[in-house]
Amino acid sequence: MNNQNSTYPRSTHGAPPPCPVAADALQGIPRQQTNPERWQGEQWASFVSALQQAGVELRSAQHNTGTYVTDAGGLAYGMPHGVVIARNAPQIAALMQLAQQYRVPVTTRGGGLTTEGESVAFGGVLLDMTGMSRVRHIDKAALTVRTEGGIFWHLLAESLRREGLDYLSAPLNLTSSVGGTLGVGGIDVNSSKHGCSADQALALQVVTPTGEIVECSDEENAELFQRVILGYGQFGIITEATLRVRPYTPLRMHYFYYGSLRDAVEDLMRIDRTQTCDYSGILTMMDKAITLLVAFDSDEREAAFLKHQRKTLRGYGELPFAIRTAAYYALRPWRLKEALYLYQRKRELFPDLQPAHHMQGGEMIDRTVVFSRAVWKHWGGRQMVIPDIASSADKFVASVERGNAVCKKYFPHYTLYCVGIKLRAEHQAHYELSCIPPDAEGWAYGCEFEPMLGDTHHSRDQLQSFKNEIYDIGVDLGTSYYRFGGMMKGYIRRALGDEVVDKHLEMKRQADPAMILNRNVIF
Repeated sequence: MNNQNSTYPRSTHGAPPPCPVAADALQGIPRQQTNPERWQGEQWASFVSALQQAGVELRSAQHNTGTYVTDAGGLAYGMPHGVVIARNAPQIAALMQLAQQYRVPVTTRGGGLTTEGESVAFGGVLLDMTGMSRVRHIDKAALTVRTEGGIFWHLLAESLRREGLDYLSAPLNLTSSVGGTLGVGGIDVNSSKHGCSADQALALQVVTPTGEIVECSDEENAELFQRVILGYGQFGIITEATLRVRPYTPLRMHYFYYGSLRDAVEDLMRIDRTQTCDYSGILTMMDKAITLLVAFDSDEREAAFLKHQRKTLRGYGELPFAIRTAAYYALRPWRLKEALYLYQRKRELFPDLQPAHHMQGGEMIDRTVVFSRAVWKHWGGRQMVIPDIASSADKFVASVERGNAVCKKYFPHYTLYCVGIKLRAEHQAHYELSCIPPDAEGWAYGCEFEPMLGDTHHSRDQLQSFKNEIYDIGVDLGTSYYRFGGMMKGYIRRALGDEVVDKHLEMKRQADPAMILNRNVIF
């Protein structure tokens, strides 16, 4: 990515000329080139010929390459020269060996749910990992599963459910791939109890940037394991993973409503520290309706929480909060439009969070389906930006409040999603290049700031400026970010510091001499 700024020339009268990018683009702000330069195809013909001789199928027709032109963010656009559908580790190894030889960039892609162009290829090869979507083995006694890296979490969950099992921690949107998630983290409403998705990995099969097939874990080839887990796809391609799993249980969800972000965030952190619930998180409608979600896997834990912890919460039940909210807007009739939006949003969203056909005896039978469908239905769109801040507990309230102010500045409607991540002392080596802030102890906390864009179109300038202001908060507070790759990789050094980045850059150069694997993501 080229982060050099340039400005449009001003007219002789000092006023900026019309912006040629979009009618609603901000005027007079620094311009940024957010897409990397396209790879120009040096030695492409020779590379393709070598792939054919090695038996690796490359698809180069426009209807094949055009499928991958952007990602879930809808802001970064690129086109690969060709696409390879992953089939097995030896095939990928052959691809990487030849890519190193001919210096052809390779971009891996799973669910394509990146929002900053991390899974968009700007020339070279796009490696589609979804061709490797098989569950290899489920060990009910050891509570582990061996699966291929390209499988979506919802397909893995379906296989586990047939055996009475469930994943421990997965991303909220389960159309993410397992391998992609392990490379960046993965957070859910039970991450405050189980840690991030990457913490569940016991062992991996990895194809290195030079085409070696390596089994790794904390005991075997530990250095590679530490680099690949939470390594943003820089040090290897995850082809198989062994994950911890648990017995399947339905859950019972409780909702507490707040008019104060500070109160809700402080209550969330206090609940996490007591470890009295199995799931926790915050989901908001702007800063007017803040919902603290608390859920349980067992009746005993639920009863103990309601007896001892419920009275410490400052949130309200649905009816008392509705009455307070109605009174608030009755005294502010000029905000009637906002009140109507909140009411309509509640009517649309709440039934999808607890659909009748997924409820039995007050328990949610399948949160996998419920949450994933709700995410796409209520937060998806042609464009999606989700800047975030990951911080230690002592900086989290300030992070959320300052980020909320930026959301209000740019958008009339937005959502905040807050969750805790229990840290594992034995996994500190994995966290070094990741979103986990180095000063976090016990738990880290993350907040996603997501404008409700719907089908409206916003200029790249406006969305980029919004993201920059959120990320500047993180720089100021000394926190980290979950999505700091791709178009936002200019913040990596500012967040992690030169020493950490230079250390991993040198590791990258040793592991990937031609610097071809996911080269536009981090370095």
